[in-house]
Amino acid sequence: MTMYKLKGYKPTRIGFAEGLAALGSSYDNVLALGADITASVGMNLFAEKYPDRFFSFGIAEQNIVGVAAGLAKEGFVPFFSTYGVFAAHRDYDQIRISLCYNDLHVVVGGAHAGISVGPDGATHQALEDIAAMRVLPNITVLSPADATQTAQAVFAAYEQIKGPVYLRYARASMPDFMPEILPFEVGKAQILHEGSDITIIATGHLVWEGLKAAEKLQTDYGISAEVINIHTIKPIDAEAIVKSARKTGAVVTAEEHQVAGGLGSAVAEILSVSYPVKMRMIGVKDRFGESGQPDELMRKYGLTAAHIVEQVKALLK
Repeated sequence: MTMYKLKGYKPTRIGFAEGLAALGSSYDNVLALGADITASVGMNLFAEKYPDRFFSFGIAEQNIVGVAAGLAKEGFVPFFSTYGVFAAHRDYDQIRISLCYNDLHVVVGGAHAGISVGPDGATHQALEDIAAMRVLPNITVLSPADATQTAQAVFAAYEQIKGPVYLRYARASMPDFMPEILPFEVGKAQILHEGSDITIIATGHLVWEGLKAAEKLQTDYGISAEVINIHTIKPIDAEAIVKSARKTGAVVTAEEHQVAGGLGSAVAEILSVSYPVKMRMIGVKDRFGESGQPDELMRKYGLTAAHIVEQVKALLK
């Protein structure tokens, strides 16, 4: 896998925490707004370093978005984070009207995304947030692959974007493997492994699973898989997706999210118009999550390298 070697296991929420704290030292107009779960969503480092720029509102998520909108109009760049189930759904009207309609530079962190939240169960596992956010005009939707890339995404959300941002990240320790020297460019997919027989398009935690699947496919079955990291769900890199599909003629998408409305749907929208190919989607199949250990849930819901391998073999058969 060349440069993509496992560095260890680290929660993406820690990447968010480290990125936000570092961003605060570089830009004094960055503010952090919390909803009574500061450490849980990775805002504690910023709060400790810059207490005069951190504000905890308690459990009042809708109100926080309104406050963030007002602060953005005054020249600040507020970062607001809470669990993704609240950030993407409880605040939907406020994000749609206060942030997106007014095209304001506010970064909303959707923490605890995906099934890997684990023991907290269905009520706290954000599995529909990509679908909800990506249809809103003016918003950018980021879904980094690991903790290293999440820290990069925090900087990108400030430096490369001028409108509203939804930044998706998770709770559990997961493989950290992205090299810091690889730049994060909003809207540009990353070809992590070149191949000729199948394209694996993944986002979030499933990027590492895609790389592992590519290695097994080559070693055990002689199948050459191209692996693409879509860290920006919107605006999505349609050019890279179509180019790879033309080369391989078959696509498998993989995401820790409902199949409906997520990355797979976004890719299908592009290919159905520009270059239809054989395609399968890996994700949660129209059901809620449940309590369990993260690795057990990833296996049960078919979100592992082994499942990607199975789907690739079935598609190419």
